[in-house]
Amino acid sequence: MNPVTVHIGGVPEHFNYPWYLLLKSKDLQKEQINLRWRDFDGGTGAMVQSLVDGEIDLAVMLTEGVTKAICDGAPIKLIQYFVSSPLVWGVHTHAVSGLTNPQDLINRIKNQTNQPLNVAISRHGSGSHLMAYLYAKSLGIDPNTEFSFREVGDLDHALEELKYGQSDIFLWEKFTTQPYVAQFDFKRIDQYPTPWPCFVLAGREDFLTNHSDTVDKIKQGINKHAIAMLERPTLVEELATRYAQEPLAIESWLSQTQWSQKPVDSSTLEQVQNELLNLGLIEEVCSDKLFF
Repeated sequence: MNPVTVHIGGVPEHFNYPWYLLLKSKDLQKEQINLRWRDFDGGTGAMVQSLVDGEIDLAVMLTEGVTKAICDGAPIKLIQYFVSSPLVWGVHTHAVSGLTNPQDLINRIKNQTNQPLNVAISRHGSGSHLMAYLYAKSLGIDPNTEFSFREVGDLDHALEELKYGQSDIFLWEKFTTQPYVAQFDFKRIDQYPTPWPCFVLAGREDFLTNHSDTVDKIKQGINKHAIAMLERPTLVEELATRYAQEPLAIESWLSQTQWSQKPVDSSTLEQVQNELLNLGLIEEVCSDKLFF
């Protein structure tokens, strides 16, 4: 059997630590699989584009983002859940923005005649974009008329947008941004959890068709390491060091996070699609296109 090189993408966040452990173990090399990891600071939107362009074969992506991409025609299929707990999105602003709570957002919109709130997003179709829609809905805000989205690429550029007043708010995973909040440079004025499991493993359709055995072995490997990771006695210290977090923050995050080895269920995806459809982010449901 000739070795197979597989390119996989994911965000450089603590959710993906099991992949680091899998790569470090070299288990897949024994199966003639050369797995190459690539960090995507731009999140799910950037990974969708990279999959479509054939630059990567697999990706760990936000459930709502990859669902929208597939419904929009991207040749991607879902493989399994990776993290089954919700992702808690922090609503961030700069320390001197004058915004301190959700009501301040609503009041600013009301007081800015014909001037929408500027919302930074990594890119259109990304989780930061889609969850801003859902968050607006939860506040009774129409994101189509009262939000103006500014595509900035990644977290670092979003923080610059907030710092220089070019954007008012930015939604990103709250533990990833905790170091910036702890330094008092930025504020988290609210948080909003996804109403469904947050991360799935997905792949480019032609790769999945041509390398189904390889995909099965990668699934077995990552599922094994996701389970074993939680038994590591030094896990908190490892994560705190690798992701520049306080140990107490890591302990809190671990208590809220569950990894999964289960297939993606159709009922959850119906919920995701209905939300996207109601917000006008997809034109129709595409349940028959989602699964590998």
